[in-house]
Amino acid sequence: MKRSAVSILTLIAALAAFSCSKPAKSREALIDDVLSKKQDVTILVTDSGLGGLSVAADIAARLPASGVFRRARIVFYNANFDKIGYNGLASEAEKDRIFDVILRAMEKRYRPDILLIACNTLSVVYDRTAFSRKAPFPAVGIVDTGVDLIASQFEKSPGATAILFGTKTTIENEAHKKALVARGFPAERIVGQACHKLAGAIERGIATEETVGYIRRFVDEALAKTGPVAGPLFASFNCTHYGYARQQFAEAFAAAGHPGIELLDPNPLLGDVLFQPAYLHRHPRTEVAVEVVSKLEITEQERGAIGPLLEAVSPDVAAAFRNYTRDLKLFEVSFERPKKK
Repeated sequence: MKRSAVSILTLIAALAAFSCSKPAKSREALIDDVLSKKQDVTILVTDSGLGGLSVAADIAARLPASGVFRRARIVFYNANFDKIGYNGLASEAEKDRIFDVILRAMEKRYRPDILLIACNTLSVVYDRTAFSRKAPFPAVGIVDTGVDLIASQFEKSPGATAILFGTKTTIENEAHKKALVARGFPAERIVGQACHKLAGAIERGIATEETVGYIRRFVDEALAKTGPVAGPLFASFNCTHYGYARQQFAEAFAAAGHPGIELLDPNPLLGDVLFQPAYLHRHPRTEVAVEVVSKLEITEQERGAIGPLLEAVSPDVAAAFRNYTRDLKLFEVSFERPKKK
């Protein structure tokens, strides 16, 4: 082979090696690219149920006056695949596999500019998926938002004890607790309380006997774990559904001898990533369109329970929820139902 040909091949190989060795952009840099370079965006909000609709509502309410983008398409994508839900699956590997399939489906159909994971369970699962390692868009999970909020409350209330309410997966994973301990907060002052089946009850009705009964039970169980506390006590909602039932939680704590307890809800803060001061008011107004899409049926009962709460924040999201699109081909996943004991 001629020397010139060898030199060209060597140069190509060197350039390829350099290209492959370039460090991937950080999530923050990818978000900055969206904010600084995009005028029209698709914002995907996903959850394993309907709790994340409150995040979509908050964003839809704030975007028009913000002027961050010229146009924003908000798509709420229900990532639930079956009535058993992610917490009903037999293993963590199954959760990872199924959510990975769904992420690929949402990317193929919507090509989002940014993904907001408005679900604590899926925020934990996301980082374990193969998709996350080569995602073509930034993803922001609500676990980090919740950890920041809890840490801020600890700093305001030295010596406080925190109760973390969440799903079985969220509490057993201990992602919030581990992150807080890593920041120097004492593990013995962080109490996790799993609230199995509460999210589903909330979707059926906020103030029903079923929902109120669950909340009273879980509040009592959490307080039994904390025992008498010398300092302040606060609680955090680490499932996006629970903020809908803030009043019911407050009443349960009051009945248990803790009136006026601080209840933290990270839902309204997840969207803050879109409203960074440097990019506000670039446009006179942001034109917003909203869609709600689900593979599973959203029943009239569920729409009746959640709809009025959304209406108070964003009529556009409430209207999209009422007129949601059910798409049986939204994604295709296979799974094995756990055997009944």
